[in-house]
Amino acid sequence: MYVHVQVTPGVRRERVIKKDATSFIIEVKEPKERNLANKRVREILAAEFSVTTSQITMLTGHRSPSKMFSIEVV
Repeated sequence: MYVHVQVTPGVRRERVIKKDATSFIIEVKEPKERNLANKRVREILAAEFSVTTSQITMLTGHRSPSKMFSIEVV
């Protein structure tokens, strides 16, 4: 399954907005430095889809706010 995520790093309060089944807006406290925001987004997606973080792969958007993830759902 492919999931599109629009990420805002460095906010005071984390928030997840589900636009539809495969599109999210996620705001995280972690800064974008040292890949911290991307790691937190993977943790949030893992909790949302009840999978482990190793089942989530970032396909595009490593340095962009717009990201595409692949999620291995069993």
